[in-house]
Amino acid sequence: MRPDRTPDPKDAVVINQTQETKPAQAVGAGDTATATPTLALHDISKSYAAVAALTDVSLEVRPGEVHALLGENGAGKSTLMGVASGTTSPDRGSIAVLGETVDEVSPGRATELGIAIVHQHPAVLPDLTVAENIAVAVPGRFLDGGTDRRAAMRALLQRVGCTAHLEDRVGHLSIAQKHLLELAKAMAMKPRLLILDEPTAPLGKESVGLLFDLVRSAAAQGTAVVYITHRLAEVRELADRVTVLRDGHHRGTAVVAEVTDDELLAMIVGRQLEYTFPAKHPGADDEQPVLAVEALSGERFSNVSFTARRGEIIGVAGVVGNGQSELLRALAGLDGHTGSVAIDGVRRTHRQLLRSSAYLPADRHHEGLMMSLSVRENAALSALERLGPSRFVSRRREVELVGAEVAGLAVKTASLESPVTSLSGGNQQKVVLARSLLAKPAILLADEPTQGVDVGARAEIYRILREVSASGVPVIVSSSDAKELEGLCDRVIVVSRGQVVASLAGAEVTEERMVRAAVESTTHTRTEEKQAARFSLSPAWRRRLEGDYAPVLILAAVMLCLGAYIYSRNERYLLPFNVTSVMLLVSALGFIALGQTVALMTAGIDLSVGPLAGFLVVVGSFFLTEGHSGTAVILGLALMAALAALAGAVNGSLIRFGRFTPVAATLATYIALQGFSFLLRDKPGGLISRTATDLITITIGPVPVAFVVLILVAFVMEFVLRTGRWGLNLRAVGSDEESARRLGVRTTRTVVTGYVVVSLFTFLGALVLLAQLGIGDPAQGVGYTLTSITAVVLGGTSLLGGRGTFVGTLLGAGLIVQLLNATTFLGLTQTWQYLFQGALIVIAALVYSQVRGSGRKAEGVAH
Repeated sequence: MRPDRTPDPKDAVVINQTQETKPAQAVGAGDTATATPTLALHDISKSYAAVAALTDVSLEVRPGEVHALLGENGAGKSTLMGVASGTTSPDRGSIAVLGETVDEVSPGRATELGIAIVHQHPAVLPDLTVAENIAVAVPGRFLDGGTDRRAAMRALLQRVGCTAHLEDRVGHLSIAQKHLLELAKAMAMKPRLLILDEPTAPLGKESVGLLFDLVRSAAAQGTAVVYITHRLAEVRELADRVTVLRDGHHRGTAVVAEVTDDELLAMIVGRQLEYTFPAKHPGADDEQPVLAVEALSGERFSNVSFTARRGEIIGVAGVVGNGQSELLRALAGLDGHTGSVAIDGVRRTHRQLLRSSAYLPADRHHEGLMMSLSVRENAALSALERLGPSRFVSRRREVELVGAEVAGLAVKTASLESPVTSLSGGNQQKVVLARSLLAKPAILLADEPTQGVDVGARAEIYRILREVSASGVPVIVSSSDAKELEGLCDRVIVVSRGQVVASLAGAEVTEERMVRAAVESTTHTRTEEKQAARFSLSPAWRRRLEGDYAPVLILAAVMLCLGAYIYSRNERYLLPFNVTSVMLLVSALGFIALGQTVALMTAGIDLSVGPLAGFLVVVGSFFLTEGHSGTAVILGLALMAALAALAGAVNGSLIRFGRFTPVAATLATYIALQGFSFLLRDKPGGLISRTATDLITITIGPVPVAFVVLILVAFVMEFVLRTGRWGLNLRAVGSDEESARRLGVRTTRTVVTGYVVVSLFTFLGALVLLAQLGIGDPAQGVGYTLTSITAVVLGGTSLLGGRGTFVGTLLGAGLIVQLLNATTFLGLTQTWQYLFQGALIVIAALVYSQVRGSGRKAEGVAH
């Protein structure tokens, strides 16, 4: 068979879907070969624009079997399993579960059918805690069972070897811990069908062994398992049958015991692979090193020294989490370090390393790629200086250079302008590699370079790394796969607890020597780190400090100090009249700010709340005036609430169905509402009845009832946010909408409902504002837009969505009103109001980012 000929499916003579040679797993009284398939996909096709991801693909998975799914990156494996799990809608084809055809599968419906999936890129919500992630993904019936829910969650984590604490923020976990959390969520479902998409890619040896035991146990209990992998050794160890996809077509299904590795490789890549690893560098001992690292120390590693000669690839081995990634980041100039790094005999400073190195991170989604940009833009970012004269980029040269690099790496993409999100994981990794090569680096650092990459692409990456090293560029590779380091690297340093415990060269570079050196090491953490840990906060206190309620404590302290200072300068500050006035002002702003919190929690914003409040006041001025009956007043209030809900529904619909950005959608509503206000009243008019204002501003002593209601509502919303399904969904959408959708959250409904809630809170704020103004003024209310956003930001809610508190927003509103009130009692001009607000926002942003940043750093060290 010629390598360049694409084999016909009939060429796969190893296909055998009926005969079994391995013992079938127990599934009750039946046999896997005769049992009704747990999942049957028939003639599934799916296209993205002009690119066919799947074409008439069929797959059957039986109860109690482990069915491996193989194929190159972009072959359609993840797309096919996306169809099975409901995250992808097929263009045509049928899906049957236990013999019954299912018309439409959504993530929620898949859960009901007993289908669980562990995604290659974990569907986790970074702003939520581990416990909250489990609560969003796992229906309560799988966690209760008469035991404490948190105890059940801890048992789930322990079962899969996940060491994360339930209160850890998931965004601070390591990649391996995120994958284990994803696995724990899937296993909790006790699924009929378990789909594992590249589950071992980020895991260490112990975790892989535990995973294999879990897979075998699940299959023994009758669970059908689909196991997507690029590692043939894993197929041999786990799978009963194997199906191969290539270019979106089904290339064959075989019993694992009846097919050879060479036959499988031929089916996967369409040709026979002559080798996996390129020949190593036959260097001489007297060659001068092109890289010399001496006594390099940084976070989580110390006193690391090694050299590399021209043509050599240096490997970094060790148990995951022992400082390997931090070492590579320091060599790339991304993290601080001490010691020296010399390239071609020239010592490089921290800044020079940052400018001249190319770094391939293990987490390509969060560190390696700009997910909103195209393939061309991602690949060209590090080579802008080569793309045109002066500070201008030549589009022709950019397309030429990027196109050549992408073609050389065989990146499968519809065009250079395709969004990088449309590529498979392996092809995304090739884009990261293309960017590194285009930069013409002085040193190339690769952290888990073949994670999630198919066997054909892996061989290409090995070849390219070898060519780069042969050109004189030092290449350092860190990998959790000791076999990979054995085949690729000329020399390997083994790291344990941040220190080099073995240096292997030539024939010493074997998997057995690396593993033995790592597990038998008695190296301890360096003394400085132990002393730092002794004086650092406990993990529990770190979690509290970087949590959502840290801003609440900060704001409360600031308000108390400010109040004490004002009172020391002017004793009239605490007179009942002033207390009542301040609380009424806080009530109007507070209700509107609570609504704004809901919008920001979804990673959106509502610029229309100010004009909406003013518009509702104008509408109320036609009904809540002297001489109107109680029926008219009730009708007016109902109309105000209905118009508020309508405004929220319009905002949500423009965002979700009109594909407007939140800023554009709510700005359009802002302008429309302001126009309607002036249409109804071109000048102030419609005096509000004294009865209405007295009712709205009624007090208990000096405390307005409206203020009491505000506090109660804030705490109720806080409770719902933390424990209610709607609150969890709201934060899930804001944290990572795509992950939330894959977890079964109805994202569109959540967002539209959220904007309706924003407007209903604005209605409550408008009622208090109406009583304060006493007249329908179309010019009033606009200022509440920016003031409400300020209050929410001061309260610690993230502008990026997913995290925050209603209690913090309440205090933020209180602090703003307190500042406005302070300028009066301290005899300051209005200019000081804006200066104080601006200064507070800047200070709050700095404090919150530092607190949360230190928390992330601490969590990274812990895990």
